[in-house]
This record gives sequence, C-alpha cells and structure tokens, in this order.
Amino acid sequence: MAKAPVLTPQAEDFPRWYQDLISKAELADNGPVRGTMVIRPYGYGLWERMQQDMDSRIKETGTQNAYFPLLIPQSYLAKEADHVEGFAPELAVVTHGGGKELEEPAVVRPTSEMIVNEYFSKWVQSYRDLPLLINQWANVVRWELRPRLFLRTTEFLWQEGHTAHATYEEARDFAARIHRYVYADFMENVLAMDVVLGRKTPKERFAGAINTLTLEGMMADGKALQMGTSHELGQNFAKAFHTQYLSKEGTQELVWQTSWGSTTRMIGALVMMHGDDNGLRVPPRLAPLQVVVLAIKGDDAVLAKVHEIGGALKAAGIRVQVDDRTDTPFGRRAVDWELKGVPVRVEVGPRDLENGTAMLARRIPGGKEAVALDALAGLLPAVLEEDQALLLKQSRERRESRTSDVATIEEAVEAAAAGGWARIPWASLGDAGEAELAEHGVSVRCLLAADGSVPDADDAPGNVAIVARAY
Repeated sequence: MAKAPVLTPQAEDFPRWYQDLISKAELADNGPVRGTMVIRPYGYGLWERMQQDMDSRIKETGTQNAYFPLLIPQSYLAKEADHVEGFAPELAVVTHGGGKELEEPAVVRPTSEMIVNEYFSKWVQSYRDLPLLINQWANVVRWELRPRLFLRTTEFLWQEGHTAHATYEEARDFAARIHRYVYADFMENVLAMDVVLGRKTPKERFAGAINTLTLEGMMADGKALQMGTSHELGQNFAKAFHTQYLSKEGTQELVWQTSWGSTTRMIGALVMMHGDDNGLRVPPRLAPLQVVVLAIKGDDAVLAKVHEIGGALKAAGIRVQVDDRTDTPFGRRAVDWELKGVPVRVEVGPRDLENGTAMLARRIPGGKEAVALDALAGLLPAVLEEDQALLLKQSRERRESRTSDVATIEEAVEAAAAGGWARIPWASLGDAGEAELAEHGVSVRCLLAADGSVPDADDAPGNVAIVARAY
C-alpha cells in the first residue's frame, strides 16, 4: 500500500497544499478571532530576516524609523474623501473604552496616512524641513471577508513609509527609488523572486494616490500576487491637512508626498513561488538556517563530529544548526527539515566517519552526494550561492514561459483560466475592457511601457497591460 504524501500535492489541490505547508512547516496558526494569525517562531524568523535586510535598505535612502499610534480619531478619516471611501469596508472601529462609550470613535489603523499627516503638518514649516522621510514597522487591521494565512489576514505586519517633498519631481523620483532599489532589488536578490515592475491602472490605484507603482510575482499556480507598492500621493493629503512650507522665495507651498509598504504577505509569496510537494525551499540569502548538520545515530564519535562541523561552518559565516536529537528517528527529522526548506543538510553517521565524508543533501535542486568532511567549510558558500541563483532562474522561467501575448479580451481570459498571464495592448483594453475582465475574475495587474519599463503615464502610447487571476 502506497504511503500517503506528507503534503497534498500541488497539482491535486493547490490551496490545500498551501494550508498543509503553512501548518506542517510550522509557519503560522489561525488566531482566535476570524482572520487573525499566530506567526510561529520559524515563520517569524523569516520575517525578521526580511525586516533586517529591508530596514537597512530603507535607511540607506535617508529614511528614519518612527512609530505612530494604533488608534486614529475617526474624524481624521473624513479629511480625504477618496482615501476614506477606499478603506471604509475594511475598517475596525473602537466605540467603547474604560467601560464607557467614547466621545469620538477611534479607528484601528488600516494604514497611517491620516495620523502621519496630522503630525507632518506640525513638523514641516520651512523648506529646510524637507524632505521629511519616515518609516514605521507596525501592525495594521483590515477586516478581511475571505482571509488566508499570510496572504489576506485581518491583522498583518508591515513597514509603511511616508515622505514629504518640496516638489512633484522629488516625490515622484523618491517613490520610484523605493520601488526599484529597495523593493525590487530585495525581492530579486534576497527572496530570489522574479517580479514585474509596473504602474497600476486608475481602478487599481491606492485610495488617495495619483499614481501607484507595483511589483507583481507569478506564483506556482500561475496566479499573480502583489508583492509591494509605492505611491505618489500628490498634494491630496497636504491639502486635507494643510501641510505646507515656507519656500526660499518666501511663499507658502503645499508639500508633495509618497507612501509605500510591504508586508508579511511576502512569506506567503515565498511559499507559493518556491515551495514544492516536499515543502518550502528557502533562498539561502534569506534563510535563518542555511545548513543543518544531522547526526544519524547517537554514536559518541558522530555527535562530537557534528558539533565540530557546526562550529567550523559557523566560523565560516554560515548560519548553521546542529541536530543531535538522535532519540527522534533520523527519517522524521530529515523530512521536517525538508518541509522547512533549509537549503542544505549535512548528514553524518558512523559509516560516513569511517570514510571521512558526509552526505550533502541540497533542498533546492534536490539530490545527495558524498563530500569530504574537510572540504565542507570551503564548498558550502559557493553551493548556497548556486542554489540562490537557481531559485531566481526557475521563478523567471516560469513567468516567461506562462505569459502570452494576446489581442482580445477573450484570449486574455483564456490565458488566465489556463494558469498564466497575458499581455494585451492597453489601447485595445481600456477601462471598459478592464471592467469586462473583472466579470471573469481577471484583473489588470499593471501597465508596462512597450519596452517593458514602467510607463510615465496611464495612457502613454504603446502601454501594455499585464492581466491575470490574482490573490
């Protein structure tokens, strides 16, 4: 009788596979309130690595971290009509506190443009105060109707940047800098995720923005996932909150603003873009653990050797853990580490010691080979970089092979239904075509210029729409 698979196969039921993997790799559990989640230590370790790398990139732009309150007076949201209309269905509102009804209800932040701008209007007085570049790492609440762990949860973790500039051009260029040199570079070079950089259509634009830049990734099932966004807010919030500055010429001018964010959704993307039927595959540059050294049996010489190897690898700058839990069967431990996607396992038993070798199991390309014990520390850094590059290559090849050029809405719907993306001229689609696609559960993920770059305008000649089903 065939042994049941550890995970539901992707080809059989992709959503079930995703839920199985989140659970069995010990990434997260459902929280007690519908739509919330408990992020377990291994999942949080992935977020911490993402957070550390991105925080460094954000600070390199001159942006500083701050923190703003979780609760926002409801009256603040009424100041920017498009913004409040866009978020109204997702709001959680606090009406009672301290056993009494509040004089003014407070909204649990769905995003912080409102409260940030209340303080920007106080902090900005002169051109000398600009640019003002602020980021915060926080949680937000958006009441999701169809929650899914990491992808859409009522509460999630993120970073949100907010900036104020003297001119439109400065704000535009800063939003583009975050888009490309913080988000895209991080996603490609650390997460090993191929992403398409584009411009959102007016329908898909962030509420209150004049332009939204997006990064879209193709998951293993062919659906798109929005990985991060950077918004040009124009002067919409500046007008609402009277955020202005005294220019060098002595005139009062409204600031130009940006906001931008990325979330724990990236963990869900990591699962769906790189995972396979055996579990996660974590890019080595991201992995909290790059190598696990496993003792196959509780032999004293084996235990001494695995700790020696662990020390040598740590000294070589590799993030390593020694697994000497020989009271747990070796096969079970190997499967658990495979589920968690640790890039490399170094397996050592009595026979390996006799031969002066260890078995090197590579999670990303798969396969095992015997390697001389004294060669491990010198070999593994190159192996990890090789595997990092392979993940990005596979991610890019999937998108390229499953994206087709189409001429009609019908062909675009067919391509999306078949588990792929479609490129269609925006001029032959337009707002009416976008609405027709939506009736089939297909959306315009972004607009690209004819050469594949980010277009300067929604209606620039030659713009191409990338359309797909999306999470």
